[in-house]
Formats: sequence, C-alpha cells, structure tokens
Amino acid sequence: MRIWGPLAALCLGTFMLLIDVTIVLAALPSLSGSLGSSLSQLQWVADGYALAVAAALLGAGMLADRHGRRRVYAVGLVVFASASVACALSPDMGWLIAARLVQGVGAAAMFTTTLSLISTLYSGRRLGLAYGVWAAVASSASALGPILGGLLTQALNWRWIFYVNVPVTALALVMTFRCIPRRTPDRDATRRLDVPGVVLCALGAGGCVYALTASHAHGWASAGTLVPLAVALVACAVFVAVQRRSTHPLLDLSLFRRPEFTAAMITIAVGGGAVYGVLPYTSLWLQSVQHLSPIGAGLVVLPHAAAAGLVAVLSGRWMPKPSPRLGATLGLLLAGLGVAAEGFLGPGSGWPALIGGLALSGIGMGLVFQVAAALALGSVPPERAGMAGGAYSTFEQLGYAFGVAVFGTLAVSTMNRSLNDVVPDPENTAQTLSGGGADTLLAATPAGARSAFGHTLHSVFATAHNTLALTAGALAITGAALVLRLTRRRPNPPKSAVAGSPAKPAAAAQVDG
Repeated sequence: MRIWGPLAALCLGTFMLLIDVTIVLAALPSLSGSLGSSLSQLQWVADGYALAVAAALLGAGMLADRHGRRRVYAVGLVVFASASVACALSPDMGWLIAARLVQGVGAAAMFTTTLSLISTLYSGRRLGLAYGVWAAVASSASALGPILGGLLTQALNWRWIFYVNVPVTALALVMTFRCIPRRTPDRDATRRLDVPGVVLCALGAGGCVYALTASHAHGWASAGTLVPLAVALVACAVFVAVQRRSTHPLLDLSLFRRPEFTAAMITIAVGGGAVYGVLPYTSLWLQSVQHLSPIGAGLVVLPHAAAAGLVAVLSGRWMPKPSPRLGATLGLLLAGLGVAAEGFLGPGSGWPALIGGLALSGIGMGLVFQVAAALALGSVPPERAGMAGGAYSTFEQLGYAFGVAVFGTLAVSTMNRSLNDVVPDPENTAQTLSGGGADTLLAATPAGARSAFGHTLHSVFATAHNTLALTAGALAITGAALVLRLTRRRPNPPKSAVAGSPAKPAAAAQVDG
C-alpha cells in the first residue's frame, strides 16, 4: 500500500474530477429536453465547470502550499461531492450551472494538489511510472466521460451522472486519510492568499469565455460581447502587472523563462483545447443527427480512451525523464493529425468515419498528458511544485474551456452560412441545430419536405463538424511546431531547478497534511 495506496487515492479523485468535464456530453440532449436550454446554456454546463476549475486552481495551490496538500485535497473531495448532489437535484438550468461552478471549485482543490503530492511521494523510475499511471487515468477519464454519461443517462437518467460521484469521492476520502502520510507544512506567516490575483484571474478567464459564448447569440459588435471582452482583457493586463510586483505571487511569471515549463503549458492547453474542445459537437452530431443512443455515442469514443490510457502508461514506464522535443512535439502532432482526420464527414457518413481519427488522437493525448505533467513538475525547484501543478491544471482547464467556447462560435457561424438561402431564418435554425435540435427542426417541417430537409441538416452539421476538426488539427500541429522551436536549445538550468524528474526533498517520505 506504500506504493499503490497513495497513488490510488489520488487517481480516484483525478478520475472523478476529469470525468465530470466530459460526462455531461452524452447527456446534453437529455438535459435540453428535461430542463429546456439554449446552446449557450449547454455550453455553460460544460464550460462553467472547467472555467471554475481553472479560475480557482492557482488560489487552491497557494492554500495547499500554506495549509497542507493532503488537507486541501480532502476538503476538495467534500466540496466536490456536495456540489455533485446539488447538480443532481437541479430544477432548472440556472441552478445546474451554479452548482457546476461550485463543483469546479472543489475539483480545483483536488486537481492542484495531485501532481505536487505525486512529485513528493515518488522518485526515480517510480516517479515516471506514477506519472504514467496518473496520465493514463487523466487521459482516459476525459474520453470515458461520454461512455459513462451515456450509460447512466440511458439506463437511469441524466441526474445519475452526478449522483455517481458521491460514493467514489467518499472512497477516495477514506483512502486519502489512510494511505497518504501527513506532515505539518512549513507555514510562512507573511504568505497570504493572493485575493486580487484570484479575482483578476477569474475575471479575465470568465470574461473571455463569456464573450466567446455570447458572440454567436448577440454578434461580435454587440455590447453583450464587447463589454465582457474588454473587462476580461483589462483584468488580464492588471493580473500580469500585479503578479510581477507581488512578493508572493499567485503565479510566478519568471517560471515561463524556463523553456520546458513553457512547453508544458503550451502542450496541455493546446492539446486539451483542440481535441476535447471539439468533442461536445461530435457527441451532438452522433446523437442528434446520427440518432445513436447516449451509450452508443459514448462507445464511439472508446478507441480514443483505450489508446490514450495505454500510451500514457507505456510512455511513463519507458520515459521517466521525458524529452520535450520527442514527447510533447510528437504528442501534439499525432493529436492534431487524429482530430483533423475526423474532419472529412459527408451527408451520408456514419460513426465509423470517426474511429481512426479518434484512436490516433488518443495516442497523441496519451503522450501529451504524461509528458506535459512530468515537464511541468520536473522543470521547477521542488518548493515550486505546488505552483507548477496548479499552473499545469489551470492551463489544461482553460484550454478546454476556450476550446468549447471558440468551437461553439465557429460551429454556429459555419451553420449559419450554410443555411443562408436555404431556410427563412438561418440564424435561429443554426442555433437550434448546433444545440442538438435536429429532430425539433424536422418536426416543424411539412411531412413532404422532411426527407430533403433532413438531408440538408445532415450536410450542414457535417460541414460544421469538418470545419471544427480541421481547425483543431491545424491548431495542434501549430502547437507542435511551436514546442519544437521553443525547446530547440536547452539552456543550462539554474542550480535551484531540476532538469529531469523533480528532486526528492529530504523529508520525501512525508507529505503535507
């Protein structure tokens, strides 16, 4: 249990918090029918959680460094489980979105501590194996979310995708107290939570995502889009200025002078945003256009999950000190080629057209998760492990949140253009179709015209999905080129840094309480 017990406790929490990023995807049509929702509301069910995780991660990481990583991880489990119950009991979309935000805060407390706990508990080849197992859980959880969501939605109802969190997080909580050693953290009395930094980070990220989500409903020139975007940009600029002057910053910007650390942030943000940002619209296409059941739509993603998990474990075992030029670049390249291969759907295409691309992107993401996590922790001094873990998790969730928002805007605009001169109101039709309402549109069409109009909807959705997939592929491949260039020359690291795997502190057998 000294080796596997702590890792199992951390991986259980990681699995649940990451599976909740995508578990709602298979339930989106059911949610829309049960509670009534627009595309913007459906986006916020997925994006609100990821955004809350990203906004709270750095603050949670600072609290963990001050009050103990094990303690903050345990508190996160309790908040996550409680918010999951609130999600399951939601009477309307507003309640559900609010509960998802609270759930994201609990997930942030869990997520920001897992990597730093692993880096403290393990060293050498065991550290590489631990990263590999953790990365396998992280990558497969994101892909298995739609499968589990589809199974629970079809067998019971959508509320059970949240109820299922409670027993698993309870088990993780028990294992945390039994298996992870406790140590009283060395508290710096002068170190306080950077409240302005947390608020500015939330305003910057939230404002950008809100503006992107609102743009397809109100237009880019509207006040509803421009005002939050302006607030977000100002908040981001002030955040950078505050962090540069702060004695105890929420995020030490000097870390980005380290090429490997910057490469890790680019790798996880671009990989997660490109691959998993498209996944909600793939799920909507499978269910609303291809009329697969929720579990059927989830099973289509299984090759991605299997490939990602297998590659993450193998790469962790074979590459305990991963090369950014090899692992990160190759991972992003394969992920980009895989998601781009999903961009060749036609009006008559079925789900088998996606399998090859999903498997290839899974291989790429298995490398991305394992290598980026190891690089993020291995490129900074041990005392910065909590901050580095928080930054890694923040960039991962921001990548996903921005991916969903950007691709949602692109999906609506592409459908709108395709429907011009085809329907009287292309804008509203595009909104309905992109939100999974193909059957609603067909039901409102005269019986004699339904067959032809159904073919049109198939073609329009396929065109939009192709645009998203090819754009995501180009983004990931560009990211691979950027990481390759960034790590072309590796300067000698500062003496305080560790070039390979993180150094194990003298008290490595102990973990913060």
